[in-house]
Amino acid sequence: MTPSLRIGERDFNWGARTYVMGIINVTPDSFSGDGTFSQKDFVQASLKQARNFEAHGADVLDIGGESTRPGAEQINAEDEIERVIPVIEVLKTELDLPISIDTYKAPVAAAAIRAGADMVNDVWACKGDPAMAALLASEGLPIILMHNRSKAANAQLEKNLGGRYVGVEYINLMEDVKRELLESVKIAMQAGIARENIILDPGIGFGKTVEQNLELLNRSHEIKAMGFPLLIGSSRKSFIGYTLDTQPEERIEGTAATVTIAIDRGADIIRMHDVKEMARVAQMTDALVRQTGN
Repeated sequence: MTPSLRIGERDFNWGARTYVMGIINVTPDSFSGDGTFSQKDFVQASLKQARNFEAHGADVLDIGGESTRPGAEQINAEDEIERVIPVIEVLKTELDLPISIDTYKAPVAAAAIRAGADMVNDVWACKGDPAMAALLASEGLPIILMHNRSKAANAQLEKNLGGRYVGVEYINLMEDVKRELLESVKIAMQAGIARENIILDPGIGFGKTVEQNLELLNRSHEIKAMGFPLLIGSSRKSFIGYTLDTQPEERIEGTAATVTIAIDRGADIIRMHDVKEMARVAQMTDALVRQTGN
């Protein structure tokens, strides 16, 4: 695995410490309740959130215009572009942090890259839009390939705890996830994406039951062993809520536990809503497991 990757104007040195990705949802229906699109001036609301993230330790910002919570309504590329492009343009002007666009649609990714995005976070790992891999290859930008088996038929919603997936069957959870991620790696590399530009995400919360999410996180070192940088996105997710019987805004302690385990298992990036708190958790955990303390 290449020891470092340049994203935007910053070098990410894998293994040196854990990097924090701050989530900015330009949506009205985020499961975590932090969507900025419903606010009167969503661009300024997103900028305020981004500045807060930068001040408290974020290393990269992930901008998403479509909710991916279980049971969420899909939107078309044009609507998604209208949400995210004004935000990306302002953030590129006002902040120095690298920007990731959270989309599986190639037209959205292309528009975001033109606006200044430095990386693509593809929740369908080049399988949702066949044009995505070629686009990223031509741009020479990094891509996050996330494992996903989400199906609306498996989504179950509860008023206080939100959505989760039930009845999702794997022959062998870890082997199935690894095999399907390698399928995406093959698609990406055959299109011309450089190996060093690929980051893997096992897809916590995407087409997995509560129990499967717990196992996947606990065994995420097996994904890291595939030889790519590892991103874990566990922030406020429903498997925490169903485990602790808590609503999204009350999952900070549960998220902290998942971050600690993820870093111990080798995570290079954690994708978080609560940047201030989780950056501290990451710094402390790094001091314990990476020996990075002063």
